[in-house]
Amino acid sequence: MVKEGLLYTKEHEWVRVEGDSATVGISDHAQEMLGDVTFVELPEANASFAQNDPMAVVESSKAASDVYCPISGTVMEVNSPLEDAPELINESCYEQGWICKVQMANPQELDTLMNAEAYGQFLAEQS
Repeated sequence: MVKEGLLYTKEHEWVRVEGDSATVGISDHAQEMLGDVTFVELPEANASFAQNDPMAVVESSKAASDVYCPISGTVMEVNSPLEDAPELINESCYEQGWICKVQMANPQELDTLMNAEAYGQFLAEQS
């Protein structure tokens, strides 16, 4: 399922923009491909990342996968419940399974991301 109102990367991260901050997670497609998520290595609060830097790791029964920062900025908050309940990514990747909130350093980078329609087309071309 591709959720409307979010922006997406080709690496299957999603971004929900709220003012000058961005909530980041992995898409439904990504969590399906990973299978049952067993561990999430969250970024450190106050850590800064450039666009496309690896910032977190999601591990599953199938693989470990880097999560790339879709937009340059500083981590304001991490979703600490994922430390004890990584399965939230499988159960609710767009709501309860978000990874972190980033204070955007360069909002113009949002223009490089795909809207829901473009991401849906991207997924269709990949299959």
